[in-house]
Amino acid sequence: MRPLMDLRRTTERCSHAMGTARTNLDQPTALIISDDSEFSRAITARWQTERNLPAFTLVSGDLCQALDPDTFDLAVVGTLQPTVLASALKALESAGKPVLVVCEANPSTQAIREKHPTALVLRQDEGWLDSLMLVASEALRRCQAVARARQAEQANKTLEREATLGRYVLEMRHTMNNALTSVLGNSELLLIEPGSLSAAGRSQLETIRNMAVRLHEILQRFSSIEKEMSVIEKQAKKDATIRSHTAAAAN
Repeated sequence: MRPLMDLRRTTERCSHAMGTARTNLDQPTALIISDDSEFSRAITARWQTERNLPAFTLVSGDLCQALDPDTFDLAVVGTLQPTVLASALKALESAGKPVLVVCEANPSTQAIREKHPTALVLRQDEGWLDSLMLVASEALRRCQAVARARQAEQANKTLEREATLGRYVLEMRHTMNNALTSVLGNSELLLIEPGSLSAAGRSQLETIRNMAVRLHEILQRFSSIEKEMSVIEKQAKKDATIRSHTAAAAN
């Protein structure tokens, strides 16, 4: 077994590397918790042969209490003392991430399942690494699918809010145009009357008139955008119809 200090150094190096890896949303991170460096090495070496390789963070049993759930997507736990294992699993439960526990076939296996029903227990018998790869890969795929679904849902909510604001502006532009027309007309009438205003009052009125002109230009741009979007929508419908007819003819 590698000394604990060496394992901690390994953890620090892997965590530093993970900081770069986590910037790639397509690469998940697997957290391996064990006091046996050979256990962690066997898993990482076996995972190297897989097509989809996650980033790794290696942590010893006594360092898993202060885990940040946002720094990993899947946890693999193995080769820990019973008391340390129980503490680690309790800490991982609050993270809400998939947890795979690898242990030898003994009465404690059933006890782990009963106390920690959300954790998946794998027996460390012949071929356990292959089984671990299958289960872990599927769990990571599900995590990524859920993350993409949440991102899409959040993006849709943002688009809905922006669409609501856009519809409101388009619906109100006529009312705003009427109000601006009144402001512009009355300011122009006051400005053409000689001697009706002081120099300061005239300057302030010119500012009002100029700002009203700017607002009018902005509203005109909204109208232009609406026309452009309408043309794009019609073209998209036309293209969809053409593709549909082409596909029907090909069949």
